[in-house]
Amino acid sequence: MDSASQDFQPRTFSIKLWPPSESTRLMLVERMTKNLSTESIFSRKYGLLGKEEAHENAKRIEQLCFTSADEHFKKEPDGDGSSAVQLYAKDTSKMMLEVLKKGPGITAESEAPVADTPLESGDTVLDVSGGKRAFIEADEAKELLSPLTKPGNSYKRICFSNRSFGVDAANVAGPILESVKNQLTEVDVSDFVAGRPEDGALDVMRIFSKALEGSVLRYLNISDNALGEKGVRAFSELLKSQENLEELYVMNDGISEDAAKALSELIPSTEKLKVLHFHNNMTGDEGAVYVAEMVKRSPNLESFRCSATRIGSDGGVALSEALGACTHLKKLDLRDNLFGVDAGIALSKTLPNLPDLVEIYLSDLNLENKGTIAVLNALKQSAPQLEVLELAGNEINAKAAPAVAECLAAMQSLKKLILAENELKDEGAVIIAKSLEDGHADLKELDVSANMFQRVGARCFARAVANKSGFVLLNINGNFISDEGIDEVKDILKAGKNSLDVLGSLDENDPEGEPDEDDEDAENEDDEDELDSKLQNVQVEQDD
Repeated sequence: MDSASQDFQPRTFSIKLWPPSESTRLMLVERMTKNLSTESIFSRKYGLLGKEEAHENAKRIEQLCFTSADEHFKKEPDGDGSSAVQLYAKDTSKMMLEVLKKGPGITAESEAPVADTPLESGDTVLDVSGGKRAFIEADEAKELLSPLTKPGNSYKRICFSNRSFGVDAANVAGPILESVKNQLTEVDVSDFVAGRPEDGALDVMRIFSKALEGSVLRYLNISDNALGEKGVRAFSELLKSQENLEELYVMNDGISEDAAKALSELIPSTEKLKVLHFHNNMTGDEGAVYVAEMVKRSPNLESFRCSATRIGSDGGVALSEALGACTHLKKLDLRDNLFGVDAGIALSKTLPNLPDLVEIYLSDLNLENKGTIAVLNALKQSAPQLEVLELAGNEINAKAAPAVAECLAAMQSLKKLILAENELKDEGAVIIAKSLEDGHADLKELDVSANMFQRVGARCFARAVANKSGFVLLNINGNFISDEGIDEVKDILKAGKNSLDVLGSLDENDPEGEPDEDDEDAENEDDEDELDSKLQNVQVEQDD
């Protein structure tokens, strides 16, 4: 458990110096938009914002907080900017909460960031996760949980994340939690034993588990606790008593084969489960079999995340086949695994059973052309309503571009397309960009960074997004675009409906670079205009 402590440093953004880059600011706006418009413990309390309203609020919040932090930085010109970054992060969080508290229809028009306010009597959420990470001992536990001891309290949701409980503190918390367990519907005990010796941490888990046994929860988060099999079994009394869970989060928990087996055995029913998130575990192919069993028993699953879990081809095939039972799935995230071509083909056979998909994340799966084309052909038929498609880092080259383009032509609701870290080069870039030029009115983000293209590809992608109102970010970084090409991209964007603000950072672009000379598809700089001319008229044919 000690590895989880990280010396109790406060969580901050990863920005190192002030000011942040334009792309960082844009991505922060998108992150805030998502936080304001997707379900969380706060939005369930105060209400969700629509995506457009959330985006407007996010832009205003970012601008206000950037201005405030920039003024702070100017007063300390010899500093490294870290205090400005902390202020920027802190104030954006505060203002987001204020916007959520005011509810839909309210915009962030405050002149300055507003401090958070304490929970009022009658609130249904007890959240003690704020502030710096710290050890909690008996006296502080008694104080923090005192609202739960008041007669007639109506708390239904509790969040203990970011505070590390010792055994003495857990012994104080146990009876209090047991006294209110019948009214609780949501429990977040993620990251609540950080820095504790393993034996003590397991005792804390057992105490909390025993206290909450028999509660009828719809939401349970046990992430970030370095559980392993011992940790999963320490929660056995709580897990075995849950038959109505709708959301279960087990992320960054060291879930190995044995731990996955224990989890699958302990939870008696997942028939009502709508959200199941595994991320950053060590599940592997063997553990994937047990995760697949849980998935098969979850016919109402709407959001499934099993990213960064070391699952290879065999596990990927098992998981892909199991997903066929989840006919209501809307969001699927399998990023950063070792699926390979065979698992990609297995997934393509399952996708026709998932007609409600809205978001699919398949980056870094080693799908290659064959696996990618199989998946795209399936999506073209089964999920034309897709809004998010991620296929970064799959070794896709120009030979797959026609299949990509045909699929994209069918997806007119697409809002986010990530094709970064592939090998499209100019030939593939032009074909794909052409498919995005017409329609796709809702497209907001396009990431084609690190794809080995030059002036031609850059110009085509700029043309594809230049006249899309509401477009937010074009990332063409990490390619081989000449200085003249960059100027052309800027001119195209300025001539369209969008400003240069949509162009992401170009700090990793290599104007002198070019595709490998021994690649038969490589294009010389002298041939760019000819290639551009030839491929501009390429049309994407949609199936009847």
